[in-house]
Amino acid sequence: MCAQVEAHVPIHLKMTLTIKEAAEYSSIGINKIDAMLKQPNCPFVLFVRTRKLVKRREFEEYIRHKLVI
Repeated sequence: MCAQVEAHVPIHLKMTLTIKEAAEYSSIGINKIDAMLKQPNCPFVLFVRTRKLVKRREFEEYIRHKLVI
């Protein structure tokens, strides 16, 4: 039998993040990120069926240009 090895990709190399990963990465709370993802025309949300993911690069760019979130 062949055991599957789960590859661990560092957060800074992932294309998309879960809300929890985005919170850990940015030090912004899970609830705040979830609220941001619900905003119309959010530039960093990606829907995969019913699951919401965060586009990492767009998220970084969004934060880079904000003074207050």
